[in-house]
Amino acid sequence: MSETGTLTEHDLPWDQQRRLHERIDWHLFIAWSIDEPERIGQSAVITEPSVLGRGGAQADDGGRRLVFHARRPGDARPSPPLSAARLSRVQLMLRRTRDETVEITSVGRCPMSVAGEEVERIEAEDGDVIVLRNALVLLLARRRANEPLRAKLPAFPFGAADPFGIVGESLAAWELRNALAIAAHSPHHVLIRGPSGAGKELAARAIHGLSSRANKPIVARSAATFPAGLVDAELFGNAKNYPHAGSPERPGLIGEADGTTLFLDEIGELPEDLQARLLRVLDRAGEYQRLGESRVRHSDLRVVAATNRPLDSLKHDVLARFGARVEIPPLGERREDVPILVRSLLARFERDAPEVASRFFKDGHAALDPRLMEALLRHEYTHHLRELERLLWLAVSTSREDFIALTPEVTAELRVVEKDAPAAEQGEAAIRAALAAHGVSEAARKLGLPSRYALYRLMKKYGIERDEGKA
Repeated sequence: MSETGTLTEHDLPWDQQRRLHERIDWHLFIAWSIDEPERIGQSAVITEPSVLGRGGAQADDGGRRLVFHARRPGDARPSPPLSAARLSRVQLMLRRTRDETVEITSVGRCPMSVAGEEVERIEAEDGDVIVLRNALVLLLARRRANEPLRAKLPAFPFGAADPFGIVGESLAAWELRNALAIAAHSPHHVLIRGPSGAGKELAARAIHGLSSRANKPIVARSAATFPAGLVDAELFGNAKNYPHAGSPERPGLIGEADGTTLFLDEIGELPEDLQARLLRVLDRAGEYQRLGESRVRHSDLRVVAATNRPLDSLKHDVLARFGARVEIPPLGERREDVPILVRSLLARFERDAPEVASRFFKDGHAALDPRLMEALLRHEYTHHLRELERLLWLAVSTSREDFIALTPEVTAELRVVEKDAPAAEQGEAAIRAALAAHGVSEAARKLGLPSRYALYRLMKKYGIERDEGKA
């Protein structure tokens, strides 16, 4: 039971909990709100014909009024009704369909657009971004139900960075926190895998901070920065006067990390012969020798290593020493975290570069063009968190108005350009043929387009009616 005496999912029998967590639901996330910026990250679940609009439920709504929650694993705290003045009392009607889409109809005074096209009704799919002009940006996504966590984690406010700097309220972000906590309390060395720019060092520092070694500073180094020919000295250290008279004694990274954590980033960059030299120190005794010494030393260290390369880039016997492994999800798997990350990054910009960023802030919130948020949600990231930070700073530094805009400089960097070229080159006949054989979404895929909205634009260009697609 909850503190209020309400039955929670934890009180359900195990088999019912399992079925609940296997369920996939449609979630509507608030990505941006001009009137209620504190709601960013909240979501509503669409399970039946529903209404989105301003204020509480009314007898003539025509569906269940959506309630947005600050949602976390095993916990969903409801928020008050939307109060944005620009929204109508009934703004959107939403209905799940049989073919894995959500029908969204705009009935209020605030125009709705998707992928830059103003529409009154859409069959929205997973990942679609819905913009209500000058009011809201919404992200539609299919997500599993949030599972209760196995590990105990420090408390922090919804939407804020956790004590280790990790930002995100998606299930993927919470599963990462859970995995980091479990790895932190394991006795094993840890291997972190994930794409470039996804936050592997942040994850390593979280593992250290949650571990029993947190009372000593972490020792961190990228293996890709080891000077050629000096890797052994960098790792293991050297005796005084070795290799030359007058050379100072050096403990090496392994000696420095005695009693704490050694983070080796980009371990996959080490050649195999150098990886082999780590085998003994990765065993429980932590044996190693400094260059120029005959005696064996011992280091009570824990190695947390990271790589964005395939596992076979590591020697199999080195890989076997990493008994705990953590996967960092790419940003595309937790796209609902993008607005929360944007807010966090903007707050950092204001703190670290106030002469550039502070002019966009009012009452603690940044003024941001909803088109920029839409573009960042639709962008295909290759360097993930690092890339998001770079794009956002580019927007801040090139915006000329009193809000952070989707500037030409940012647009030039985005990979949300609709790839109309393949279909456009084939011409009207190819489009009509694809529509005759398929529904609009499948026709767009067959034509090599990124979405059905790109196809809608071409249909408009060639005067093709929307109902020409195969049902």
